[in-house]
Amino acid sequence: MSFLITGGAGYIGAHVVRALALAGERVVAYDDLSAGDATRLPDGVPLVQGSILDRGVLDRTIADHRVHTVIHLAARKDAAESVRQPLRYYRENLHGLQILLEAARGARVGRFVLSSSAAVYGSPYTDLVTEDTPCRPLSPYGETKLAGEWLVRDVGRAHGMATACLRYFNVAGAALPALADRGTSTLVPMTFDLLAAGLPPQIFGDDYPTRDGTCVRDWVHVEDLADAHVATVRTLAEQAGPEHLTLNIGRGRGVSVREMVGHISALTCTTHLRPTTAPRRPGDPAHVVASPDLATKQLGWTAHRDLDSMITSSWAGWLHHTA
Repeated sequence: MSFLITGGAGYIGAHVVRALALAGERVVAYDDLSAGDATRLPDGVPLVQGSILDRGVLDRTIADHRVHTVIHLAARKDAAESVRQPLRYYRENLHGLQILLEAARGARVGRFVLSSSAAVYGSPYTDLVTEDTPCRPLSPYGETKLAGEWLVRDVGRAHGMATACLRYFNVAGAALPALADRGTSTLVPMTFDLLAAGLPPQIFGDDYPTRDGTCVRDWVHVEDLADAHVATVRTLAEQAGPEHLTLNIGRGRGVSVREMVGHISALTCTTHLRPTTAPRRPGDPAHVVASPDLATKQLGWTAHRDLDSMITSSWAGWLHHTA
C-alpha cells in the first residue's frame, strides 16, 4: 500500500513526499509539472505525470500503486490571480478535487487529506483564528478552498473515508536547497529576486489597520508543515472508524510584511535598500494569525522552526537555483 501525493513535485509537495519517505512510507508523486520539478523527488519515489482533471490516469495510478491514502496538494494558489481568473480556479481547485475524490471513492481509498488555506477566513476580526472562527474568504482562491473542505468532509461521511483538511498559513523555508520555493508571487523569493538585482524590496499596501500598516501573517517552516502531514495520516490511521479533522497549521505568531522584509534584508546584508510601497493586491487580508492549539491537541504536533531558519534556508535555496 502507498500514499498518493498530488502536486508531489511542487515546493510543498516535495517536502511532504520527503517527510513520508523518511518515515518509511511508500509514496508516489502525481504532478502535471506545470509548477513542479521531478528533480525535487527523492531517489526511488515514482512520478506519474498527469492532470488532476484526468480521471483515467488517476484511476490507473491509484490501482497500479495500491494507494490507500491520498494527500491532495495540486491546486492554483495565487489569491490575486484568482480574482482575475475565477473560472480557472474553480475548474482546477474544485472540479479537479471532485474528480480526484470520485477516483478515490471508486478505489475504496481509506484516507484523504486536503491542502486547505488560511484564505478561508478572509480578514477576521480577531488576534488569533481558531477552527471555529467564521469563514469569509476574500477571493475566489479562498472560496474554492472552503468549498473544497465541505466537499471532502461530506464525501468522507457518505462513503466511510477518514478525512482531514489542513489550513496552511504562510509557508517558507526549505529542507534542502534543491527543494526551495521558486515561485515569484510569494513574499520571500520575490524579495530575494529584487534584492539580488540591487532593487528595493516591495510592500503591497501600507495602509492596513495593523501595527505598522502592512499585512500581518503567520509564517510556518515547510518542514514543520510536512511533519504535520505525517502526524495527520498517522492520526487518521489510528481511528477506529471514519474521522474528519479540520486544523490550522501555523505557529501562532504574527509577523508583519514590513517586519518580514526587514528580517530578510538583515540576514542578506541588504538593509541599505529601503522598501518601497505598491498598491494593495486584491484578495489580501489585513491580519491572519493561527491558533495552532487544536493541531497540537489532535496530532501532538507543534511547529518548532523559527523565522531565521525559514529565511536562511530559503536564501540558500535561492542561491542554489541562481548560481
